[in-house]
Amino acid sequence: MSKKALMVVSFGTTYPDARRAIENLEERLCAAFPGYDFYRAFTSRMVARKIEKEEGVYIPSPAELLGQLADAGYEEVCCQSLHVIFGQEYEKLMEQLRAFRGRFTRLSAGAPLLWDTQDYLRLTRALLERMPRLAEDEAFVFMGHGTEHPANAAYALVENCFRYQGAERVYVGTVEGFPHLDYVLARLSRREVTNVHLAPLMIVAGDHAQNDLAGEEEGSWKSRLESEGYGTEVHLTGLGELDEVADIFIDHCKQGSPL
Repeated sequence: MSKKALMVVSFGTTYPDARRAIENLEERLCAAFPGYDFYRAFTSRMVARKIEKEEGVYIPSPAELLGQLADAGYEEVCCQSLHVIFGQEYEKLMEQLRAFRGRFTRLSAGAPLLWDTQDYLRLTRALLERMPRLAEDEAFVFMGHGTEHPANAAYALVENCFRYQGAERVYVGTVEGFPHLDYVLARLSRREVTNVHLAPLMIVAGDHAQNDLAGEEEGSWKSRLESEGYGTEVHLTGLGELDEVADIFIDHCKQGSPL
């Protein structure tokens, strides 16, 4: 019988508690692919090195893992990215995968979380179902990562999908791109908002969520909003903790494109 591997790849996080979001997705994917041996890889070598130093756990890069799987005689490898958008990290992963063409009988890759319009609608619908009912003076703000890559446009589409579903006071900003916090503040100022809910639009509630979003430092989104007179409430839940998000990744893995 041929050897088959399920390879789940994420950026990673050094926050052990936040890692439960990745673990939830991995567990759900494993359950959906019986008969496949599970393997984890992180694209961030900085994260992997810190985990190895502090926790004594070695997590390979995608290229390292693929080499190990080839040497171990695996014939089929299904790779599922846990990235949110098709940005630089996803492209870097695909480059590493393409280098192993011909080393396996079948090598396939699943799309990141947000790929086609239905993915955006499924995600925003799931988030709306979990949000508290907003009072007239409340708004909900999500923080995405952001990137210089053209895929950064995905964040504007997320906000538009909220609008399409009737959520007029749900906004999306990014920590490293546009729309940035100043955009969000400008939108909030046009409405009679006094209280703002904050949450990460990221797979894990890791460093960006803990510090850039919810930190007590002067430059965090929470602190800046409060300095502008808004009350804040933080919801530190990674997208990976949602079963609906796991369902999207499972569908993408099953529809994986051969390389």
